[in-house]
Amino acid sequence: MRATNNLPDGPKMPVFLRRMKFIFQPLEYADDFAKEYGDSFTLWSGNDSPIIYFSHPQALQQIFNADSSHFSAGRGNRGLQFLLGSNSLILLDGDRHQRQRQLLTPRFHGDRMRAYAETIREITHQVSNEWKMGKPFNIRASMQEIALRVILRVVFGLDEGSRLEKIRPLLSSLLDSISSPLLSAGFSFPFVQKDFGAWSPWGRVLRLRQQIDEIIYALIRERRAQSDQNRQDILSLMMSARYEDGQPMTDEELRDELMSLMVAGHETTASALTWAFYWIDYLPEVGDKLLKELNTLSENPDPTTVTKLPYLTAVCQETLRIYPIAMNAFPRIVQLPINIQGYTLPEGTLIIPSIYLAHHREETYPQSRQFKPERFLEKQFSPYEYLPFGGGNRRCIGLAFAQYEMKLVLATILSRFQVSLVNRRPVRPVRRGLTVATPPGMKMVAMP
Repeated sequence: MRATNNLPDGPKMPVFLRRMKFIFQPLEYADDFAKEYGDSFTLWSGNDSPIIYFSHPQALQQIFNADSSHFSAGRGNRGLQFLLGSNSLILLDGDRHQRQRQLLTPRFHGDRMRAYAETIREITHQVSNEWKMGKPFNIRASMQEIALRVILRVVFGLDEGSRLEKIRPLLSSLLDSISSPLLSAGFSFPFVQKDFGAWSPWGRVLRLRQQIDEIIYALIRERRAQSDQNRQDILSLMMSARYEDGQPMTDEELRDELMSLMVAGHETTASALTWAFYWIDYLPEVGDKLLKELNTLSENPDPTTVTKLPYLTAVCQETLRIYPIAMNAFPRIVQLPINIQGYTLPEGTLIIPSIYLAHHREETYPQSRQFKPERFLEKQFSPYEYLPFGGGNRRCIGLAFAQYEMKLVLATILSRFQVSLVNRRPVRPVRRGLTVATPPGMKMVAMP
């Protein structure tokens, strides 16, 4: 029997239908429920446990600032264990999560990041130089190629050789496979996760993962045997890092974190960049303002100067606001009863902080459906109003790097090319694995 006392109201839709809407109509799923029930609403899982969506800034502040003992966040991501492994930061909780986070976070900040600027620019030049002027190309494929090459260089330290040539197509195939609508359903419907051999969709994913694992473990063994201590790639930095007890990360921990960085850092950056190019061309006034700002730069500008440009920054912020790549922050499972905005949530409740709904509250963002970078020049939003990378102790550790890469790629390309949509129709986001993205066939054309 459901105990519904003191929980937000919510729809009484059958679980199967609701999940289908969640997979195939991600925006309508959130919009329709919020329109009817407001900032907070309750859904019910198949085993009659409450699932509560929150998007009011006050509720998000209470969730993100609550003592971590109240929630189990890693447990809420168990569906990713087959891919990321049990040592991934995304699946850890409590002291282990905190310990791993402290070890990894410094690798993505400050001088460390600035050292990667030339790599990002060089790869952006390589990929954009392959465009044939005036010929339509798939913009998302190009952005994925840039994001993947950046990760392989910055995270793995791979810029040439047979290992790079092997892992690149394998990774592309794996990420494309888990992003297909059928396998997206695998995260919601466990019956899809059945291995019927190499030709079955799930079997193919498992075999791709195994091949990638073999390359990663071989690379780790090789690096451990090397004496070069001056490598600056993230794998080498993680290998040299030590926990408080002086112990290094194990091979399994390194593998799981590398896989997490690839999966989380590749799809999201590629999607964000693709959306940015769409908006910059779809709204000519945005493109004009941005070009005017980019024209103030010198021939080979300092990366820090580029990343501090106010309108470029605002365009990136608005891109991540209007269609956040991850619609929700990491779910939290209540371990100790907690009061959020007057609702007493029992143990076992699944809390979903909705990034998308928070970004479309008219009280916070008037005319929220319109793309207006100016809103970020006129006002500073709190981390409970604007949260494209989640919040609290589960906020994405790569957020500074992702924003840095996004700005450098945009500035590098737009300083050299005019990139225009082949078809200027408005587009709606579609589900791509755990994220929402532009439709797969969106074509653009580049001119000098």
